[in-house]
Amino acid sequence: MKVKIGRSRIIQPLYEGTPPTITNHIPLSVFDKVTYDQHVAVIYAYRPPIPPTVTIELGLQKALAEYREWAGRLGKDDNADPIILLNDEGVKFVEASVDRSLDQVMPFRPSASLLSLHPSLEGVVELVQVQLTTFSCGSLVVGFTANHLVADGHSTSNFLVAWGQACRGLEISPLPFHDRTIFSPRDPPILEFEHRGFEYINKKLKKVYPLIHNGVDDIVAHKVHYSTAFLAKLKAKASSLNGNNKPFSTFESLLAHLWRSITRARGLSEHEVTQVRISVDGRHRLNPKVPNYFGNLVLWAFPKAKVNDLLNQPLPYATKLIHDAVTNVNDNYFKSFIDFANHEVKEEEDLVPNAVADTEESILWPNLEVDSWLRFPFYELDFGCGGPYIFMPSFFPTEGMIFLLPSFIQDGSIDVFVPLFRDNLETFRQICYSLD
Repeated sequence: MKVKIGRSRIIQPLYEGTPPTITNHIPLSVFDKVTYDQHVAVIYAYRPPIPPTVTIELGLQKALAEYREWAGRLGKDDNADPIILLNDEGVKFVEASVDRSLDQVMPFRPSASLLSLHPSLEGVVELVQVQLTTFSCGSLVVGFTANHLVADGHSTSNFLVAWGQACRGLEISPLPFHDRTIFSPRDPPILEFEHRGFEYINKKLKKVYPLIHNGVDDIVAHKVHYSTAFLAKLKAKASSLNGNNKPFSTFESLLAHLWRSITRARGLSEHEVTQVRISVDGRHRLNPKVPNYFGNLVLWAFPKAKVNDLLNQPLPYATKLIHDAVTNVNDNYFKSFIDFANHEVKEEEDLVPNAVADTEESILWPNLEVDSWLRFPFYELDFGCGGPYIFMPSFFPTEGMIFLLPSFIQDGSIDVFVPLFRDNLETFRQICYSLD
């Protein structure tokens, strides 16, 4: 796919009335500091007729006025602590074109060709980048990248919805809550949980990975579609030992199935330990709740198991491990983390965020990480031509990093993107629909 880059410029917020000062800044919260310091890219595709570019651009300017952090820059304060400079320097806005129809060239799974549909993720000072690529058939692909230090998936998807609302002349709703100073530690701190080895690791303790002959070039991103009928059967089987207790969720059941299937496809030793890193949103787990908070408000659950137990015990075993681990990341856990991050991390200079170390790895073997976008309103980005008919992550070749998305059929089915080594892919294909 040959993409011709046209006009590129910086888009700044458009305020009603007197613009705010551009000398203010806000600190990164303890949740921002432990997440990934990198851009994340997503791809949207729209069928014609498409609104004029000026409409999409103006809507973005209006949305940036409410989500001002995206138009700023990362920096340091006088104490060398990380901050977001609210300087309105703007976001990158690129226009591009392809002299072919979208259906001829658009892959329906992440592949390297998607990288040409959004700006580069390397060496970026802008916190948001947008690329509008028009095709000869009149279709539009929107490539969007955002720095994860500024906001998590929940906040980013709300911003994208707001962008669409502004394009359609609607009031932005809900309005974001911006105060990142609300996560105050308790006095005295109450450290109920262990956070070393979870959110933080000792930088002197280098991770030791098994010898793997495959390289990054051998990683293939495979797409699996799970129908609503399959998911219903899977959920029933995962919950079959629950008795009168509440059934496990579709997410828990599907993740347990994927964990077992991928572990089997990898051919791991039965004595090896494998774990899954699962994002847990704190907006409705904290007391009091902060539903419209803009920023990062995620910690992680880490269910783990010996390969022998994971594969030989029935599906409910893995599902319960996931359910219990996610349930335990509750209000007490979030507040314990806030206390730990404000006290212990300052005292122990060798502690660094676990996510920073993980970002440097392209192979998660024998572990997994799951990014679930099942509850995010990504499909509600409507510029005035209706919602997208394709939505997917860009190409992100990290072995073991799986993405769960609502299918663009929008019937309750789920699409899963699974990056695996090519040698393991055929086995995974053979068993990924097995309920045995």
